[in-house]
Amino acid sequence: MKPALTHRTVLFRQARAASGSLRLALEEELVLGHLEIAETAAKGYAGAGRDLDDLKQVARMGLIKAVRGFDPDRGTDFPSYAVPTVTGELKRYLRDSCWMVRPPRQLQDLRTVLARTVPELAQRLGREPSLAELAGEVGEAPRLVAEALNCQSSMRPESLESAPDGRSLADALGGTDERLERTEELVMLRAAIRELAPREQQLLYYRYFEEESQQRVGERVGMTQMQVSRALSRILVRLQRRLLGEPEAVPAPRLRTA
Repeated sequence: MKPALTHRTVLFRQARAASGSLRLALEEELVLGHLEIAETAAKGYAGAGRDLDDLKQVARMGLIKAVRGFDPDRGTDFPSYAVPTVTGELKRYLRDSCWMVRPPRQLQDLRTVLARTVPELAQRLGREPSLAELAGEVGEAPRLVAEALNCQSSMRPESLESAPDGRSLADALGGTDERLERTEELVMLRAAIRELAPREQQLLYYRYFEEESQQRVGERVGMTQMQVSRALSRILVRLQRRLLGEPEAVPAPRLRTA
């Protein structure tokens, strides 16, 4: 007695016998009924530099191809036929679309194998596997495994214009150098100070270079604290106008000691 045909087997036979819009409708129903095959395959090839949504689209295209090529009368169940078809589509997509700098085919294939092997081996070991352990697991030389692992940079190489802080090279170069602007200001300030009277230069030196109090400065030069304060204010205004290129309003009065 022959086993009863499953609903999906009947659908496959009907799809192969149909044509036109009816065949398309039956194939769509079969694809929707086996979407988990495409979803699982796409997730297996996901990783850094690979967009999962793009992989799912490619996997579904592979699933459509499998639905259209499957013959239920050959005795093979559909998942066994569909999985290699879907993964084949994913591998071709990764080879043709995801490598910006294309390494040798052998390294591409090995990297795909390692993408699945590394997490599986890490789970078994309870830690990250060493290079030697990975090489033993996949049956390849450690040197070749190391090259395959380093292929990641060929998928999304760093831009030559990227700066270490994330800015573009154009943004990082040609900016204003504040040190140069500060140097120009210091040169102008030095020239302005040289135009001051010796007593005025002395006041500036004690107050701002020696960082003495106004009271202490007054004791050293024979002035009261109030006289020192007023004199420094006048000197600073003169220096500011000199740096800004403004003419002095009135001649600065002579400094008088107490």
